[in-house]
Amino acid sequence: MMKQHHKLTLFLCLTWTITLLYGEMVAFWIPTLRSCTWPSSSSMDGVDGYDKVAVIADPQIMDKTSLHLPPKSLALEVAQFFTDLYMRRAFFASILPFKPDVILFLGDHFDGGPYLSDEEWQESLNRFKHIFGLKSQARFRDIRVHFLPGNHDNGYAALLSHKPEIVRRYEKEFGKRNYRFTVGKVEFIVVDAQTLDGYPEGNLAAATWDFVKNVSIDFQLLPRVLLTHIPLYRRDETPCGPHRSSPIINQRIVRTGHSQEILYQNYITEESSNRLLDLIKPVLVLSGHDHDQCTVSHESNHEHIKEHTVGTISWQQGNLYPSFRLLSASNSALLNMSNLEEAVLTRLCFLPMQTHIYIGYLLLFIVTLVTLLFWPTGGVNFGCHCSDFLAHGKQLFKVGTKEKTEDENCEYEMVWDAEGSMHLVRKATNTPITRAKDTSGTMERGNAVMRHTAKKGNAQEVEISMNVDDPMTNLPPRTSKSTAKFIIHRLVRMFRMLTVIAVVNIPLYMMLLFKDWIDQ
Repeated sequence: MMKQHHKLTLFLCLTWTITLLYGEMVAFWIPTLRSCTWPSSSSMDGVDGYDKVAVIADPQIMDKTSLHLPPKSLALEVAQFFTDLYMRRAFFASILPFKPDVILFLGDHFDGGPYLSDEEWQESLNRFKHIFGLKSQARFRDIRVHFLPGNHDNGYAALLSHKPEIVRRYEKEFGKRNYRFTVGKVEFIVVDAQTLDGYPEGNLAAATWDFVKNVSIDFQLLPRVLLTHIPLYRRDETPCGPHRSSPIINQRIVRTGHSQEILYQNYITEESSNRLLDLIKPVLVLSGHDHDQCTVSHESNHEHIKEHTVGTISWQQGNLYPSFRLLSASNSALLNMSNLEEAVLTRLCFLPMQTHIYIGYLLLFIVTLVTLLFWPTGGVNFGCHCSDFLAHGKQLFKVGTKEKTEDENCEYEMVWDAEGSMHLVRKATNTPITRAKDTSGTMERGNAVMRHTAKKGNAQEVEISMNVDDPMTNLPPRTSKSTAKFIIHRLVRMFRMLTVIAVVNIPLYMMLLFKDWIDQ
C-alpha cells in the first residue's frame, strides 16, 4: 500500500506538471482558442469579405541600454532571454495561428537602436528576426510584413539631424520610412512620426511632409488608414477607454536649447496632427509608442476619426497586459457606402500575463515547501501533528521552559523502596482527577498519591507533598536531542520529496523553454 508521503509527492508532482504546461504553453493558446476572433461585418460576407492584418507594437528587444546593467552580464542575458522567449511564444502560439495575410510592426523594434554600434545593432537585429521568425523566408511565403520606424529605432529629429548614418542603417534593413501599401481595398499610409515636428528647414522633416502632400493630391480611390508610431495630439487627461491598465500620459515635449529640435515627445503636436488628418483624410489611425491600449476620437472636417494606440507585445515594457490587434481590411470597394468605417474593423487581443504566471510559480513553491514540512507522517489528524511539531520547535528554542503536553491527564504515584527512597511512577488515567473522600486512608497533593503502606510519618509526608508540586519534578522533560532529531528527520524527508518533484519537473520546464526557442 502506498504511504501517505508518497501519495503527497505524486500529487505535488502532478500539480507542478499541470502548472508548468499551462504557464509555458497552454496560456499562449487562449487568445486563439477562446478570447479573440477576426472582426467582421454581416454586410460584408463575414470574414471572407476582408483581408486579415495582425498589428504588433513596441517589441523593444532589450539591450545594454535597457536595465542599466553591464553589457554581457548574466543578469542582462537572463532578462533578455526570458523577454525574447515570451514574445516568440506570443508570436508563434497566439498570433500566427490566426493565419494573417499581413503582419504590421508599428515601430520600436529595438530599445537602444540609435545608441548601439553597428555590431551591437546587428546582434539585436538577429534576435529580432529570430523572435518573429523572419530568418526563414519560407515561413512567410504567403504573408507580407511591413515596418514603420519608432523613436527607439532611429531617435527624434535632434538626433537624426546629427547622425544620418542611423537612418541609412535602418532603411537598408527595413526599407523606406515614409511609404504606402494596399491591403484588400484599403490603403495604408506610413509616416515617420519622429520627424513631423522637426525643424521645418531640416531635410528629414521636409521629406516627410513632402510625402504627405503627395499623398493628399492623389485622387483618393480607397479608404485610408494612417500609421504613425507616435500618437496624434490629444488633450491632457483624455480618457483612453475601458482597456487602459496604466495612468493616462499627458503631452510632454522636450527640445534642444539652440535649434529647438525635438529631443522627446509623447504625442505629435496639435498643429501637425490636424494637418495630417486634413491632408490624408484617413478613416482610421493606428499608433504605438504609449505601450498601453488607448482608443480616442479625433475631429477633422466635421468627421470623427478613431485612433487605436496598440499596446506593447513585451511584458518588460511597463504593461502587465501585453496585447496585439487584429485588423480586417475590406477587399470590396466601399467608397459609395455611407459608412466608410466598415472598410476597416479592428479587435483588441490580450496576451498571457507573464508576471502573474511567475507569481503563480512562486506561490506554488511556497505552498509545496509548507506542505512537505508539516504534512503528517501517518493517518493521524493533521492538526495534532502540527501542534506536536510546533511544541517540539518551542522546546528547541526555549531551553529553560517545560510545557505540559500528554502528561496533563496522567497521575504520579509515590512508591518507596526497601531502603526508604521515594520514586514517582506515572499512571495514565482517562477520568478527571478527584480528591479522595477518605482523608484518613490516603493523602493527596496535586497529582501525587501517598499510600498508608508507604508512610513514614506526618512530617515526612508534608515535605514530600511539597516537593511533588514542583513542575520540574512533576514533568520529566523531553531532551533537546530528541527534538533536534525530530526536526532533522522532517527536513530530510522534505528534501527527499522535494528532490523527486524537481527531478520530474525541471527537465520538463527546460524542455518547454528550448522547444519554443529553437528554430523549427
